[in-house]
Amino acid sequence: MKLEQFSRRSFLSTLGGGLGSIALTDLIARAETPHTTGPHFAPKAKRVILLFMTGGPSQMDTFDPKPALAKYAGQRPAAVDLRTERKTGGLMASPFKFQKYGRNGIDVSELLPNLAAQIDDICVIKSVYTFIPNHEPGRNLFFSGVMTSMRPTMGAWISYGLGTDNQNLPAFVTLTPAESSLWTSSGFLPAQYQGTLFNNKETDPEKMIKFLRNKDLDADKQRKQLDAIQALNKAHAQSFGADTFLEGRIKSMEQAYRMQFTASDVFDIRKEPESVRAEYGTSPYANGCLMARRLVESGVRFVQVLHGPGQQWDDHENLEKGLRERCPDMDRASAALIRDLKRRGLLEDTLVIWGGEFGRTPVSEKGNGRDHNPYGFTMWMAGGGVKPGIAYGGTDEFGFKAVENPVSIHDLHATVLHLLGLDHEKLTYRYAGRDFRLTDVYGNVVKDIIA
Repeated sequence: MKLEQFSRRSFLSTLGGGLGSIALTDLIARAETPHTTGPHFAPKAKRVILLFMTGGPSQMDTFDPKPALAKYAGQRPAAVDLRTERKTGGLMASPFKFQKYGRNGIDVSELLPNLAAQIDDICVIKSVYTFIPNHEPGRNLFFSGVMTSMRPTMGAWISYGLGTDNQNLPAFVTLTPAESSLWTSSGFLPAQYQGTLFNNKETDPEKMIKFLRNKDLDADKQRKQLDAIQALNKAHAQSFGADTFLEGRIKSMEQAYRMQFTASDVFDIRKEPESVRAEYGTSPYANGCLMARRLVESGVRFVQVLHGPGQQWDDHENLEKGLRERCPDMDRASAALIRDLKRRGLLEDTLVIWGGEFGRTPVSEKGNGRDHNPYGFTMWMAGGGVKPGIAYGGTDEFGFKAVENPVSIHDLHATVLHLLGLDHEKLTYRYAGRDFRLTDVYGNVVKDIIA
């Protein structure tokens, strides 16, 4: 059959196979013409790795010790009579010992010896606050700046603003054993800025990335097939005008064609020396941290690694047991990531962020757990232009509410964008008759933590 006898739609319907089925095929299904704004000023960071502790880690058991909890254990002073999601009891002392580390004497729990050893590279922010104590809207707010779902996430905004340094890989990648559109949504932004999700439980790229390779056609035949589709595109445009839906699918197939060769190398952490793999560990989270380093090293702009699956840091009960089981893996891999980036000369312009959707209460729940706390909690950053080896801000004497240099989630977003050379008030997208931005109408850059 001659080329002119095919309609472009009928040709596309026959594709199938690995290339057409790869997850990236749908990445640009709603695509508009690719566009990035570029930095507004000289950036300090070129890329971001977000380490997300799903469920909300306890600040007073990790980086924010509060001796008053032991002094007033079991009591419920007026300062802690704040609304939380569930009924809580009196103050509960931390079961963990703290020690000061680094040149500035930053407090770190006994749970985190590896991060304690890297504390001179870390900026601990003890005064972060958010606006809601529930998981799903809290995570929406953390990732997208609003409590409702399906708005562009931070990774999508950054991809829209800066694009990728490697056209063979997505600009925005999520590494998690769980599947959720929350972590990857591009919302109303063009779909090429949506994140691409990979299962970091696997170490074999062929298993991690479904349909990575087309088993029916070799590279030359795939190339000829795509060239034929482009010829049909041109004929269609001349006869009927541009079709952005089909153009978007073609762009995703082009990237998938390139990615099947690049991804086999970049995602394969088995190529790392045994000493490096041993440094990170062997858990899915450790795999994710090592993959994140390989991805940013290869030009990916934004990588987020979830410590999961599930809300592992949601310690409503048995907090001590849960943290003693969970922290060693997270501590080892997170610290290894910082060390690895630093010795490769990447930490200086790679921003690493650690935290969850909120913190935990100083008052007890079920006798040995802590409820959700949006009023004040701890996050940390490393590299990417932040001041190393400092603790910024503070909570009240019980660790419930941010009182010294409070940092809202909007302030956090504004600061991350600033470090990437983006003005959060200028990074906008017009939709439904008005301009939107990640920080909505809020947010101030936290200049005191910028080097």
